[in-house]
Amino acid sequence: MATFPQWLPWALLSAAFAALTAIFAKLGLQQVDADLAMLLRTIAIVAVLGLFVAATGKWSNPLALPGRTLLWLLLSALATGASWLCYFRALQRGPASQVAPVDKLSVVLVAVFAFAFLHERLAWREWLGVAMIGGGVLLMALRR
Repeated sequence: MATFPQWLPWALLSAAFAALTAIFAKLGLQQVDADLAMLLRTIAIVAVLGLFVAATGKWSNPLALPGRTLLWLLLSALATGASWLCYFRALQRGPASQVAPVDKLSVVLVAVFAFAFLHERLAWREWLGVAMIGGGVLLMALRR
């Protein structure tokens, strides 16, 4: 029998919080520019995360990290920022029930990129799941 993956509860919580992010953001974007809203959200995230890292004693000098690590983290941050900009603009212009599923096309792209760049291998049934997610995104994005 397969062992229970330790990452699974965290991934499920991530999905739940991502869903709440879409709902709360859609409600918050009604009377503010999407870019300003994202800035305010980012400030809140930095403050809360800073308090969390300090409170748990996990702070260390980031400049002591290897340059390659800093580069990858910087590129990840830039990709996150670009994703959030696009997501908030889409959410301001479209229904959350359609924008969020299209955003989850990232699941398909992660599988493809992980295969291409990280040499991760998925079994045929996992690729089938990826294809089903892609098909679900198309069904959710199409206008009724």
